[in-house]
Amino acid sequence: MKKTLRIAVVALAIALVATACSSSDSADGDFGEVKVGVENAYTPFNFIEDGTAQGFDYDIWAEICDRIGCEPTFIEAGWPAVIEETGQGVYDTAADGISITEERKEVVDFSDPYMTTIQKLMVRGDEDRFGNLQQFQDGDYTLGTQVGTTNYELGAELVGENRIDAFDQFGVAVQALISGDVDAVIIDDVAGQGYQGVNADQTRLLADDLQSDPLGFIFPKGSELTAAVNVAIADMKEDGTMDDLIETWFINFEG
Repeated sequence: MKKTLRIAVVALAIALVATACSSSDSADGDFGEVKVGVENAYTPFNFIEDGTAQGFDYDIWAEICDRIGCEPTFIEAGWPAVIEETGQGVYDTAADGISITEERKEVVDFSDPYMTTIQKLMVRGDEDRFGNLQQFQDGDYTLGTQVGTTNYELGAELVGENRIDAFDQFGVAVQALISGDVDAVIIDDVAGQGYQGVNADQTRLLADDLQSDPLGFIFPKGSELTAAVNVAIADMKEDGTMDDLIETWFINFEG
């Protein structure tokens, strides 16, 4: 009887240890390959230079996967189709400076915000016809932006769709500005700083703050990745890693 009891106690202890280990492994995470949709055309979030894919999104997802146990595989995706495709499970997540909106939440789950951007007007460096939003609105000027973005939506509110030229990529919109095909581009300040780094002597941002947008990563509805990534984001903000990445790619970036 005593021997049977001892065996039962030992078996119970082993089961408890196994349960604890299983729980710990689950908390640490082991997500394997994570398919990350990126545009590869949104400097400095993600872009190709000299054949090398790089940017904030590449670095932050390398850091996230190091913390939660995964291996990022970056897949080039079109905008704004990447939102619907992520919702359909084509990608495990997408990273492209995506503003968190209620409309998009109907299609995908969002992580907690990892940064907040402010929408601004980018103009040519020598622009002297207008110096603020009101002067731009009062004139007969054309606004460039990217299709399917909150920038486009805000631009339509500010000047009407008839004064907007929409492009498939922000880089094309910026080049249209530089060449004189549009008079200003509405763009997030952090992305604008990146494009200014590439075109430092040709563009500048006007001082007016137009709208504040929190940015997050997107996931298929119900993804287990979401909670794990939220923990990683919180930890990166706490230990200073997030500030370091933002400084590298948005403050000191020169292209």
